[in-house]
Amino acid sequence: MSNTHKIPSMPLEGLPRSHAHSRTHRRHAWFGMVSSLLLAASLTACGSSVELDNVPVEDRSASAVSPLTQGGGAGSSAVDPRGVSGVEVTSDGALQPDKMERIVYFDYDSFVVKPEFSAALEAHAKLLNANRSRRVALEGHTDERGGREYNLALGQKRGEAVRRALSLLGVSEAQMEAVSFGEEKPAVVGFDEAAFAKNRRVELTYR
Repeated sequence: MSNTHKIPSMPLEGLPRSHAHSRTHRRHAWFGMVSSLLLAASLTACGSSVELDNVPVEDRSASAVSPLTQGGGAGSSAVDPRGVSGVEVTSDGALQPDKMERIVYFDYDSFVVKPEFSAALEAHAKLLNANRSRRVALEGHTDERGGREYNLALGQKRGEAVRRALSLLGVSEAQMEAVSFGEEKPAVVGFDEAAFAKNRRVELTYR
């Protein structure tokens, strides 16, 4: 009696069909993986645009702008003093709105619009949005510490910061112009912190 067991034979014609099915399955899995990756990339791109739209008007963190060093800003990438010059702005006292705060003050070596000035900027935005023919100059100033060109660039950054804040409140870009006087027009003459604090400012001048 033989112990040899016969192994049932598999039809040869079944092999190609099995391999074809396997290849089809792998192809579908591959397409599914690629589609998932493309969808994830698309959602990431959309998310990035939303985040960019909601970036704060000013941020002193290293991820947004390089820290300014008013006394030695030669190596800073946040403020480029090249090509920045003061702009003479004439104003008419009759055009200036009554009972509205027209000065935004800044911390030392900063162009961050502080929350305490939000209400004032909202009032200006309401006025400008209701009167599209009105124009306003956003005049940036600094204290006397630092070089002239650096302070002109810092004053420009402050004016631009206020311009962006008003733009986010719906004011047309055509109604605003950011200019810089640097340290040339101090509001208070003096060399103490009280005088410096009054000179680090942006004045909203209607014309």
